[in-house]
Amino acid sequence: MSEMNEKKTRVAFVGSECYPFVKTGGLGDVMYALPRALVREGCEVRVFLPLYSCIPQKYKDQMNWKGSFMMDLTTDGRTFFVGIMELSMNGVIYDFIENREFFDWGNPYTGLWEDIPKYCYFSKAVLAALNYLEWIPDVIHCHDWQASLTPVYLRTRFAGTPVGAARSMLTIHNLRFQGICSIDHLKYWSGLPDDLFNYPVFKINENEANMFKGGLAFADRITTVSETYAHEIQTDFYGEGLNSHLSYHSVKLRGIVNGIDVEQWDSRTDALLPAPYGRENALAAKGENKLALQRRLGLEEDQGKFVIGLVSRLTDQKGLDLVDAIFEQMLDENTQVVVLGTGDPRYEGAFRYYESVHRGQVCSCIMYDESLAHLIYAGADALLVPSLFEPCGLTQLISMRYGTVPIVRETGGLKDTVAPFNPENGEGNGFTFDAYRADLLLDAVRRGREVYLGDRDRWNAIVLRDMDRDVSWTHSALQYLELYREG
Repeated sequence: MSEMNEKKTRVAFVGSECYPFVKTGGLGDVMYALPRALVREGCEVRVFLPLYSCIPQKYKDQMNWKGSFMMDLTTDGRTFFVGIMELSMNGVIYDFIENREFFDWGNPYTGLWEDIPKYCYFSKAVLAALNYLEWIPDVIHCHDWQASLTPVYLRTRFAGTPVGAARSMLTIHNLRFQGICSIDHLKYWSGLPDDLFNYPVFKINENEANMFKGGLAFADRITTVSETYAHEIQTDFYGEGLNSHLSYHSVKLRGIVNGIDVEQWDSRTDALLPAPYGRENALAAKGENKLALQRRLGLEEDQGKFVIGLVSRLTDQKGLDLVDAIFEQMLDENTQVVVLGTGDPRYEGAFRYYESVHRGQVCSCIMYDESLAHLIYAGADALLVPSLFEPCGLTQLISMRYGTVPIVRETGGLKDTVAPFNPENGEGNGFTFDAYRADLLLDAVRRGREVYLGDRDRWNAIVLRDMDRDVSWTHSALQYLELYREG
C-alpha cells in the first residue's frame, strides 16, 4: 500500500456504455463521472469501450489510431481483429475497441444471443489491448454483466502476462441483467476451460451458464451502488437467483452510493432553466420555474399548487403499478402531476388517460426531453420515486440538488440517500414509505402535501437541507480509491 501511495493509482474502467459517447441508462453516467472524479483525486484512468457505429461522428473524428492485432477467442481457434482508437477528454483517456463484425450494428444492445459473443470478445480484447499498449493498471474496474468475463480471463488466459498483475473489481449496477445463455454458447464464444462451467462459477442449471455469476466468483472485489442494495441482493426477493452466490462471496462485497455530475446538474448555471438559482434565492426562483413549467405544459398557472414530478422509465421496476393504483386519490384541488418518460405501453396509456380526464391538472409527456427534465427538477415541489427496487437511483439525487423534495420507497439507494421527515423535530430530507403497498405511497404523498400546504417554513427548511447535501462523486470516489488501495 505504501508503494501505491507514492505513485498515481492506475485504474482501467471496462463497460458497455459511457456518456457522452453512448448511453442507455445510469451505467453510462457512472462510467463518465466516476473516472473524472478519480482523476481529480490524482489517479490515472483509462476507460475501455466498444467502438459502436452509433457513437457520434464528432467524437470519432477526435480519435487517434493506436494500433491493431489479431486475437484468438473461440474453442475452435477462430481469431478476430482488435483495433484500438483513442481520445483524451478532461484528463481521462478513452480507448475504443474496434471490430466491425461485433460492433457495427448500430445500437449497443441488439439481443442476448448476439450480445453474448460481442461481450465475450470485448472482455478479452480489453486485456489484450492493455498488454499491447503496455499500460498495466493497478485495478481493472469492470461494470455489469457485459464486462464480467474480464476478471475470469484475467486469472486464466492472462495469468502469466503483464496485465495479470492487476487486481479486478466488478460493480453491480442492476442485478436483473446477468448474461444468461446455454452452456454450449458461452463455452464456444469465451474459449474458457471446461472446468469453469461448474456450479461454483458459470453453471446455473444443467443447460445454462451465467456470465455475471462467473465474473462475481473471480473478481477480487465486488461492489454495488448503495449499501442497502448490497444487503438486499443477498436475499431471495432482490437476489435475482444469485443471492446465495453473493452471500458466499459477501466478504468481498461492498456498497458505495453513486453521485451525480454536479457540473451538468447545477441549478445556478443551468442554461435550460428560465430562472437559474442557488441556495440564496431558491425559494423565489423555484416559484418562477414552477410558473414556467405550468405555462409550458398547459397547467393552471398557480405558484401555490403542490406540483409532483415523475421523471422515469415507465416500467414495473419503478413502482408505477402503485402510482396507477392511487393516481385518482393522489389528486385534489391543490395538486398537479407532471409525468415524463417512455416505457411499457400499459403505463404510457394510463398516464395519457389521466391527462385526458384531468386537463390543466395533469400533463403526461410520453417522451424524453432533456430541457423538460431540467425544468421539472427545478419547477416541481416534489419528485416521486416509488421503486420496487432501486440499486442506487439518480433522479432523487438530482431532485435534491435542485431543491425538489423526494418522495420515495425505502429500498436500495433511495433508503441510503433520503431520510424520512420527522414531524416531531423537523429533521429529514424527504417523505418515505417502506412496504411495497399503494396505500403507503398515498400516505407519503399526503404527508408531503400536508407539510407543503400547512407548514411552509418546515417545507422550505427541507428544500434548503436538500440543496446543502453533497451529492457529487467526491465522497464516493474517495471510497473507491480506498478500496483500490486495499490490495
